[in-house]
Amino acid sequence: MLRKSILAAFMLCGVALSAHAESGIASVYRPSDPDGGGPLAANGELINTDDLTAAHKTLPFGTLVHVTNKRNGRSVAVRINDRGPFIKGRIIDLTPAGARAIGMDGLAQVDVTIISDALFRSATGTLIFFSLREQDA
Repeated sequence: MLRKSILAAFMLCGVALSAHAESGIASVYRPSDPDGGGPLAANGELINTDDLTAAHKTLPFGTLVHVTNKRNGRSVAVRINDRGPFIKGRIIDLTPAGARAIGMDGLAQVDVTIISDALFRSATGTLIFFSLREQDA
């Protein structure tokens, strides 16, 4: 019974999350520390400018999103680990690594969509594949 409840909760979340898409302005997050490491992200990890991570106002930490630069069509997958941006009209802050990957410097018009399939490492180091798609019965 518990397994069915957990599966149902994931399926409900999957329906809500897979429909999430935003368009708006992305900015580049630049921590003040010149060695590329900066302050702690809202989830408690050290911000590293070489990591493909980002800040979003509402998405859960650990969510993987696909960010596409509307000007050139380049895209990157980043993991949400911080909160922000807190400037009107901006929807996501990318690390410099994420910004380079989509060919932006400063600000860019982007589309942000949640990635429904993800391979990630758990706190214990185990690789986990997570899919939000419904499977055929």
